[in-house]
This record gives sequence, C-alpha cells and structure tokens, in this order.
Amino acid sequence: MNLGQFSISLPVKNMEASVDFYQKLGFEIIDGGHMNDSFPDGENTSWRIMKSESVVIGLFHGMFEESIMTFNPKDVRSIQKELKAKGIKLIKEANETTEGPEHIILTDPDGNQIMMDQH
Repeated sequence: MNLGQFSISLPVKNMEASVDFYQKLGFEIIDGGHMNDSFPDGENTSWRIMKSESVVIGLFHGMFEESIMTFNPKDVRSIQKELKAKGIKLIKEANETTEGPEHIILTDPDGNQIMMDQH
C-alpha cells in the first residue's frame, strides 16, 4: 500500500501569525485557499500548505479542531477497499463511483485522526 507523501495538518487560531511563525522556521507557502481556485478560502475558513525541504505542513483555520496526520496517495479508493477488507473502520469514506480528488478519514487505536487525501 503506497500512502504517498506525508504531512501533518494543524488547526490554527490566527492564520497570519501561524504563517509568519513557520516562515521564520524556513517554510514557504506552496498552496492555499488564496491561490487555489478549486478550493478557495471561505468567509471563516482558510488553509495554507507550507514546505521546508522534504517536510510539509498544512495550516487550517476554522476547518477542524485537532491535528491530523495526512497522506497523499495516488489512488485513495483502492486503499479504502484494502483497509475495509482488513476490517478497518473509516470515519469518512470516499465515493467509489467517482474519479479524481477524494479523501478518507480513519482513527488509530488512540483516537488520532489520519486522512488520506487524493488530489
């Protein structure tokens, strides 16, 4: 099972302050709702993806309350089928009748959320 690139998704209270902080650590914005027409920032929500060398973090304001481990596989639907066959319960399932971008969400035994997000 190829889970793709890994990142951590962090809920933030103040997007501007968080972006400034991570930029001081050497991260640069590579995507976000301010530059992504297919998933723009909302009135009370915003998101930024930042990268420093091989490390990727996502900053999310107004979208969720806890940190989420995120993987970006090429085919989330086949991973969903494999996980379900192994008896792993999903919090959010991908629509298997569609193609293209989709995601699934599951939790580990300690309640940590894991999202597999196919772009």
